[in-house]
Amino acid sequence: MPARFHVAQALRPGLPLDLPDSAARHVQVLRLQPGAAITLFDGSGGQWQAEVLAIGRKTVTARVLVFDPQERELATAVTLAVGMPANERMDGLVEKATELGVAAVQPLVCERSVLRLGDERAQRKAAHWQAIAAAACEQSGRNRVPHIAAPLPLRAWLAALQAPAPNLLNRQPWLPAQRRWMLSLAHDALPLGRALGGAVATATVLSGPEGGLSPDEASAAQAAGFVPLSLGPRTLRADTAPLAALACIAALAGIATLEKTAG
Repeated sequence: MPARFHVAQALRPGLPLDLPDSAARHVQVLRLQPGAAITLFDGSGGQWQAEVLAIGRKTVTARVLVFDPQERELATAVTLAVGMPANERMDGLVEKATELGVAAVQPLVCERSVLRLGDERAQRKAAHWQAIAAAACEQSGRNRVPHIAAPLPLRAWLAALQAPAPNLLNRQPWLPAQRRWMLSLAHDALPLGRALGGAVATATVLSGPEGGLSPDEASAAQAAGFVPLSLGPRTLRADTAPLAALACIAALAGIATLEKTAG
């Protein structure tokens, strides 16, 4: 399989372009030669067959050839809204969520958050996480790069949410429209499997930081339409819980798609 690279510009047949620095280094590490086949994608959907034209000391020039409409997205467009875990755990969360098919990630600052970022550092972190998502798409075969938003305070994010409505980007119109779920350790939280009941078109999953959401934050989330869900009796890390929920949703979306295709 040809090496895959993300480029942040619109692609078209016959277009010559210099690959981004990280992609150029990768080509050189792989010891590819002029004429070698590679795959490019710009994040808007589908991918392009391309070839290496020239390799310099620090640059690699390629030519775009033929479009391939291949897509590998989930039927359910999932947004993970996560209380940012401390240290470098957020890097791993973004990478694995991208591999699992997340549509977007909204990092949040909560009352119990350990990681807190000023505006300038928050923007740098968002750009860093966006690059991690693009690299994960290169590895996993995805052609649409999920959006990694700049961190927001939880209450500001909740206040900006609109009332639940059908997603205009619904990839599977035969699925129910939208769900909002909040991961919770409360004894009366619904088990995830029972709440899902099947695939949905769009879902937003809210997950707290280390220590979870405060009671006031949980109440505010419920007022915004988030239903408390349980992942079971074990307490999962802040970077594990949202990935576990995403994997369950992805599995159900895959089953529903297969059943619809078979039907």
